[in-house]
Amino acid sequence: MKVAVIGDGGWGTANALLLSGYGHDVTVWGAFPDYIKEQKATRRNARFLKGIVLPESLKLTADCREAVEGANIVVLAPPSKYFASVLQRFKGLITSEQLVVSLTKGLCESTNRRMTDIACDILGVDGVVALAGPTHAEEVARGIPTAIVAASTDVEKARKVQEIWSGPAFRVYTSADPVGVEIGGAVKNVIAIAVGCSDGMGFGDNTRSALITRALVEMKRFVLAYGGTPETLSGLAGIGDLIVTCTSVHSRNHSVGERLGRGEKIDEILGSMQMVAEGVWNSKVIHSLAEKLGVDMPICNLVYALCYEGFDAREAVAMMMTRELKSE
Repeated sequence: MKVAVIGDGGWGTANALLLSGYGHDVTVWGAFPDYIKEQKATRRNARFLKGIVLPESLKLTADCREAVEGANIVVLAPPSKYFASVLQRFKGLITSEQLVVSLTKGLCESTNRRMTDIACDILGVDGVVALAGPTHAEEVARGIPTAIVAASTDVEKARKVQEIWSGPAFRVYTSADPVGVEIGGAVKNVIAIAVGCSDGMGFGDNTRSALITRALVEMKRFVLAYGGTPETLSGLAGIGDLIVTCTSVHSRNHSVGERLGRGEKIDEILGSMQMVAEGVWNSKVIHSLAEKLGVDMPICNLVYALCYEGFDAREAVAMMMTRELKSE
């Protein structure tokens, strides 16, 4: 099939490599023509997926129409902060006849909406499939085995994604709960900052385990209030993605937390990064939305305070440990 991948970041490129490896005709679209030209010349995506060769069969373009024209499948992979603005450029170019899949994890900063909702509205399509789980781009691009969830209210479209994406090193499960899958993908990035902060302060396995466990409780509360199914978070898009993002050397969000824990300022950290740490943006969205929904999310709230209110990491720990005692 003909596949268009919108977004030349690490995760978009890794999926393009996966599908190209299956024999599909894949084109990757990037927003910056000069960088697309560089990738064509070097056959590398040095900024976002280091050490991986881009095969000659993988096409690259900065032209919107060229990217999606005639495509059977359109894969959406811009960062959440720019998701809506990028999709506006493709309005009228993508049709309901195409299978649309979102790889982006996060919530919209201005509207608090999920990515698949935004895609449906802007593009005028139905049943956009959310694809999420414990899948670092660096490992998927190297063919390291993993599993993931394809979620949509249109179960048949989720099954199509399952069939197309599944292969020897990439196993796909289906879900009818895109709310739970997408909320899990947004909140886990915020939690990874908290765990990274703990590691950066030199705390141990006990602290990390406690944070991850209590974070899962927060995620389930949030999903329930948002209208999803909390049980979804017992699977790959919940606890699976939470574990990998909170413990992996590949996790940008964990890295941000580590540096906060060592005393660096958030502006310095973000200014030194080429790649996106979604958890910083999403801590603001989740903090605001949790207040509106009346959901108690102490770990996420403290990450917001660290990123946007100048809190000291050790002050945040003291606040967490001296909260009112309660039953589990």
